[in-house]
Amino acid sequence: MTARRILRLTGGDVDIFLQGLITNDIARLDAGIVYTALLTPQGKYLADFFLSRDGDGVLLDADEDLSDSLIKRLSMYKLRADVTITKTDLVMQRGTGPAPDGALPDPRHAALGWRRYVAEPTDEEDDTDWDALRVAHCIPETGVELTPDTFILEAGFEALNGVDFKKGCFVGQEVTARMKHKTKLRKGLRVVSIDGTAPVGTDIMSNGKPAGTLLTQSGDRAIAYLRFDRMSDAMEAGDATVRGL
Repeated sequence: MTARRILRLTGGDVDIFLQGLITNDIARLDAGIVYTALLTPQGKYLADFFLSRDGDGVLLDADEDLSDSLIKRLSMYKLRADVTITKTDLVMQRGTGPAPDGALPDPRHAALGWRRYVAEPTDEEDDTDWDALRVAHCIPETGVELTPDTFILEAGFEALNGVDFKKGCFVGQEVTARMKHKTKLRKGLRVVSIDGTAPVGTDIMSNGKPAGTLLTQSGDRAIAYLRFDRMSDAMEAGDATVRGL
């Protein structure tokens, strides 16, 4: 599991500020945790994160490696808005067993269980194999399936409840909406079968042509970024054999 950094956003303009930037509808916070992303104006991925209410503020749960650049980007957009962004010492916990007090469902998929934010770690997390769960349900991970080259629709953000096309404008919205309404996706993440292993990032070849990239692996399954027109039952990734499902 990647390390997480929990930020707190406070101030009278927090909701309005976030609503104009993120891919999801801030109003969904009233129902629980919101999964969302911040994009470039060209519609490419900058960061994905979780938002949740915290009294009169909002907690932002992001990959620790992205947190400093995310703070800088949000601060750039803040201008004169009444928004303060601070780092916290809170810890994110998650599990798939019975949810403890203060936990909320992970909004991406029911199989991903619950998340909560605490001041001190406890022993209520379980021994869930998170990579196996992610592969089974094609859940992208920051820094693996989600990179600066990612378009979020190719990463399955609609199925993950990570984008709302009825909320109005957000940064990168024009490109994202055009991909949804005017084109058929020709590339994206898919679960594949794999015989053997190969490093994350290994090129996948099909009939001698580049077909995609091998990503997270678990057992005899993996997540791959693929060109759909080149998917086949005879693909290779290094010494491993990859088959479309």
